[in-house]
Amino acid sequence: LLFDTDRVSVLGEFGGIGQVVEGHLWEKDRNWGYVRFNSPRDVTDEYEKYAEELLRHLRYFSAAVYTQTSDVETEVNGLMTYDRKVMKVLPERLKAANKAVIESMPLKME
Repeated sequence: LLFDTDRVSVLGEFGGIGQVVEGHLWEKDRNWGYVRFNSPRDVTDEYEKYAEELLRHLRYFSAAVYTQTSDVETEVNGLMTYDRKVMKVLPERLKAANKAVIESMPLKME
């Protein structure tokens, strides 16, 4: 895999870190996530692992899209709940992980 300077290469979807937050679900008994964790700390730990993996392969991509920012109906893979009332990550750690990725981008917009 090589970075192609003549075209945009995008990691179109990564993430899918699930956490069920009772009282903030679209459907109480019907929900799913690719992987499931039990606390914002655990979700954030996993997010940081994904960011570290992205950093190792960043030279191949022009952009990456995290899926998904909030839960969507029965999917509990969001960084926040379906009703957007509960953050399922620790925001300062998420910000630091994202900043590390952004600052390491091989090509920067001027």
